[in-house]
Amino acid sequence: MNKPQTIAVLGLGHLGSAIAKRLAGQGLDVVGWTRSGAGDPNEAVAEADVVLLCLFDGTACREVLDRVQDSVKAGAVILNTSTIAPAEAAELARRFGPDYVHVPVLGSVRAMEAGAVQLLAAGDAEPFDRVRPVLDALGTVRRIGDAATAAALKLVANSSLAGAVLALRDALQQAEALGLARDEALDVLELGQLGGLVSRKRSHLTQPPTASDAEFTIGALAKDMALLADASTRPVPSAAELADAAGVPGADIAVVATTPAVDESVLESVLEPLRAYIRGHATGDPVHFREAFLPSAHVEGIRDGAFVSWPLEQYCSLFAGRPAADEATRTRRIDSVRVHGTAASASMTLHHGADTFTDIFLLAKAEGRWRIANKAYHRY
Repeated sequence: MNKPQTIAVLGLGHLGSAIAKRLAGQGLDVVGWTRSGAGDPNEAVAEADVVLLCLFDGTACREVLDRVQDSVKAGAVILNTSTIAPAEAAELARRFGPDYVHVPVLGSVRAMEAGAVQLLAAGDAEPFDRVRPVLDALGTVRRIGDAATAAALKLVANSSLAGAVLALRDALQQAEALGLARDEALDVLELGQLGGLVSRKRSHLTQPPTASDAEFTIGALAKDMALLADASTRPVPSAAELADAAGVPGADIAVVATTPAVDESVLESVLEPLRAYIRGHATGDPVHFREAFLPSAHVEGIRDGAFVSWPLEQYCSLFAGRPAADEATRTRRIDSVRVHGTAASASMTLHHGADTFTDIFLLAKAEGRWRIANKAYHRY
């Protein structure tokens, strides 16, 4: 009878511990080591056939592998489940050659405990065959062409999770604004597109989770979105949204869904000049624009095919002091508000007769009061 493979699991956080327990429960010989412990990782890897990494980021992977590289026995496979940047995954694949298999994990801690995760496995055929029993013990394997692609796909998958968490937050905030009971709103949301997330996080959404209850932390998801933004060189809005939750990086991602994006009192203060701006359009009275804008503000956009940059008083001169003739049919909607300390941004949609405008605002808090510092617009 063949001796079962020995797996050294380096990194025993929430997911790493679940991996180690799952493998041990499937009859595999498991040795664990954690960076926060007192053990020696060189001892953990010395007899291991598979060195499995489950670490926070690429820096941690490099540091740990630098530390144990000389102790890894010949022929052992480095199996990396960590979520890292595509370039970092490619560099490790080059460094360890055919002995490296990159295998990001899609799924929760509970899914790992049940062997129900999805594994994005990238590596040469021979080492992949050697670690296949380990992968099969953890979940369902999907072969990926190379390590960088596997790492990129994991970041894209986590981007969808970040979007879902933020969408759930917005839905719950709207439900609260409408006076709906949290449990009733969750019951209905569980029936829709966010149902899987609501079902998995229901207990965290109805009572504040403790740090020890965290399955996937805000800090980890924020890190992943920053990696995605860096790798793609395209804006990732959720990276900034999650960074705003950095005060509780060790909390479960469910905390994001139950925490207002902006403190209610701060939001009301930022909305004041935007509402004054709306009053200016509704009444045609420029006094409201002077209330909304800083005196130094400019309004900029394309008018009659030419770029214009009006100082505030020139903009005010466009208004006759009375409502437009079709004011009863006009509508204005504040679409978004983002606050960053003493600076903020906002967007608004205005339907004015045959024209629709998108207004983009920069706001600043000066002398204890929020005002619009600049506005750019597009006219449809």
